[in-house]
Amino acid sequence: MEILRTVEELRRWSRTARRRAAAHENCVVALVPTMGALHAGHASLIRAAAQSCGNVAVSIFVNPTQFGPDEDYAKYPRSFAADCELAAAEGAAAVFVPSVEEIYPEGGATFVDVDGLSERLDGKSRPGHFRGVATVVAKLLLAAEPDKAFFGQKDAAQVAVLRRMVTDLRIGTEIVVCPIVREADGLALSSRNVYLSTEGRKRALTLSRAVRRVEALVKHGERRAEALIAAARVTFSVEPSVRVDYVELVDWATLLPVETAAPGTLFAVAAWVGPTRLIDNTVIG
Repeated sequence: MEILRTVEELRRWSRTARRRAAAHENCVVALVPTMGALHAGHASLIRAAAQSCGNVAVSIFVNPTQFGPDEDYAKYPRSFAADCELAAAEGAAAVFVPSVEEIYPEGGATFVDVDGLSERLDGKSRPGHFRGVATVVAKLLLAAEPDKAFFGQKDAAQVAVLRRMVTDLRIGTEIVVCPIVREADGLALSSRNVYLSTEGRKRALTLSRAVRRVEALVKHGERRAEALIAAARVTFSVEPSVRVDYVELVDWATLLPVETAAPGTLFAVAAWVGPTRLIDNTVIG
């Protein structure tokens, strides 16, 4: 597996792979963008990419522009050696690990802002977050020129922003969304789970319980947003130490609230467990 550190190296790797596979019509190059601290959820993305494409690059970059001034950029978990081992085991052909200066050259003044969507759900709670996400992913897609880029459903609001960005900018990469990977008890995998204390880990299950409660209600025919949101909030109320950020039923494309659940509607929650902010969701139908 190759270790690539510059945009030029990544672009050269991608174009070389494409030339070698010029006679094939199937997907050639896939990109799995990550911030490192890889876990089984990331492994599922890399594995899916390897099954779909002949050449997979995994980017590992803790992106400073998507963190607020009081957020956890400095302490965000970093485990490069273990990340490379996992990426190679799951079929990655290259790992792209650039410096901040490589991604954001001195004097750079260009950012990508997906108007509207960037201010909803996590964007409302974390001003500027999706501006940083859209900017870094645009840079990665321009550098790697992948046929497909793989993301997890856990970051469903991010997926909506990136789908709109790719459509609006006519970027030829297909955004592929893979299912949420959970622990045996239901907790959605997240690199931030390492922040949780033993008690915090137990309290964090409130998010997945709220999601499961909504799934059960939908299965039994409930479609009203008011009822679904109320049921989830009752679940959260059982654990008052968990501070709810949002509980929303939205159109997945626009992230705007809807009154009635329909196939493809997104039910999403975010909450603070101590100092750790976690998210979870389910797609109706």
